[in-house]
Amino acid sequence: MDNTKFLPYIIGGVATLILILYLSSSIFITIQSGQAGVLYKKFGGGTQTDSHYTEGFHIIAPWNTMYIYDVRTQENKQVMEALSRNGLTIKMDVSYRFKPQIDRIGILHREIGQNYAEKVIIPEIRSSLRKIIGKYNPEELYSSKRETIQTEVFESVAETINEKYLTMDALLISGIELPATIRTAIEKKLKQEQESQEYEFRLEKEQKEAQRKKIEAEGIREFQMIVSEGLNDRVLKLRGIEATLKLAESPNAKVVVVGGDDGMPLILGN
Repeated sequence: MDNTKFLPYIIGGVATLILILYLSSSIFITIQSGQAGVLYKKFGGGTQTDSHYTEGFHIIAPWNTMYIYDVRTQENKQVMEALSRNGLTIKMDVSYRFKPQIDRIGILHREIGQNYAEKVIIPEIRSSLRKIIGKYNPEELYSSKRETIQTEVFESVAETINEKYLTMDALLISGIELPATIRTAIEKKLKQEQESQEYEFRLEKEQKEAQRKKIEAEGIREFQMIVSEGLNDRVLKLRGIEATLKLAESPNAKVVVVGGDDGMPLILGN
């Protein structure tokens, strides 16, 4: 049997197998958990913006390209600077969480690309910080207005990047660094305010205590007036007579003398 006639088929099969193995990374695509794929068709309309590839195993044509995106919530941290209202440089640590909008990931890829954090998110945060912090003085950022500023920056960034097919989950401003002289002045001012509040608290406490004592003294005075008004001469004589009668009824020997200076009887014992 002549096997030479099968030789071209064998060579073709081996060549095809080698080609498939060589192109396997472009043909067989696995999308891992927390990822999504955007397909670029070289001969079929370019980037597919109306759909995306989900997790799992996929087979595509070797001349097409699959771009893989991490669609989990991601966290990053940047050190940024901004000028306060009085022109001082404020350095701060900014932490933020974000993720791409999975149903619009094809548009995100076509218009911005995989480095969207560097192109969109970081510049937008920096821009919002400079615009918003420029409305405040350093001591406001250092103390009472930090949460307000943080909320303003978050809302501004979230609104803007939503138009770029991204979602901002959270933004936190921490590690605020001010010039040493300003920081010392702010801390001194805060300490003075705290001492002033403490003094006012003590003063208010003393005033309340004085008011309490005044009310107590007035109550005692009113009681004494009532008692003194009720103890007239007739009442005292009556009480004296009652006491004399009780003493006279006792079995002890005694001498009763009637007609004292005040008209009360005198009782003399042994």
